[in-house]
Amino acid sequence: MNSQQDMSYDAKNPPPIAFEKTLPPEEFLTKINEVRTLLGPLTEKSSKYCSDAAIARYLAARNGHVKKATKMLKETLKWRSQYKPEEIRWEEISREAETGKIYRADCTDKYGRPVLVMRPSSQNTKSPKGQIRFLVYCMENAILNLPDHQDQMVWLIDFHGFNMSHISVKVSRETAHVLQEHYPERLGLAVLYNPPKIFEPFWKMVKPFLDPKTRNKVRFVYSDDNVSKKILEDIFDMERLEVAFGGNNSESSFNFEKYAERMREDDLKFFGNTTVSSTSALLTGSDSEVSDTEMNYLEDKDDVKIKNGASLDTTRP
Repeated sequence: MNSQQDMSYDAKNPPPIAFEKTLPPEEFLTKINEVRTLLGPLTEKSSKYCSDAAIARYLAARNGHVKKATKMLKETLKWRSQYKPEEIRWEEISREAETGKIYRADCTDKYGRPVLVMRPSSQNTKSPKGQIRFLVYCMENAILNLPDHQDQMVWLIDFHGFNMSHISVKVSRETAHVLQEHYPERLGLAVLYNPPKIFEPFWKMVKPFLDPKTRNKVRFVYSDDNVSKKILEDIFDMERLEVAFGGNNSESSFNFEKYAERMREDDLKFFGNTTVSSTSALLTGSDSEVSDTEMNYLEDKDDVKIKNGASLDTTRP
């Protein structure tokens, strides 16, 4: 890994992500209106996901290309109508959350961005579709908790206890697909905390499947490296950051019962209920962006290569 590149993030001045900052206001609005025209009539439900800010994120993800951004947004609207992420409730995915493998921290960063803590070594289920559905729930919840002035979140990925048995090519590829295609420009920064040497082959395999903007938001931080640790110090109030990441807050570690209460409260706050719809329940363990046959093939082939430390043909479709 290029540690110099990994540590070059200017936490005090995060790069602008709003597409309008790269264009004169008139041209920016023109592009948004062009996307709206190409989208055509929308249902009331779809319109909620096509605000100016949302369209701007899709334009940014496609470097201002109106037709490509429109196609991407149409695919998201189709995905949302089928996958129904807004209908996922805590009770549906709580089994996935028991070990704290993903949770929204009770603090934000200095810019008010929600923080998703991820711990790969805490994987507790074997259902790729259940794991993806849980991730989608976490993303939706973090977005609902965004302050008015923010569009993005931060990921803190803790590699404590990690080994290659925690890696799933199947889940990783589908995760990248869902996040990049349906949640563009939602990631502000991803911090990989103390990744072990054995993680490098996997990272080299995954990198080509990440768009350059996403790759540039990934930073490696090591607890024994004061230079890389400064990334966390610049971004977080260390008094509020949990001890596991070098912070001073010893009371913010994951507690399932307390977290379950928080999520139920959020479900009530944002949706008015905590009930799992019949449609949402049926989708758990069903819909997948990539066919099971293809994913099983990729899983069998690539997992063996990674665990054996072999080079990977990352250009293969």
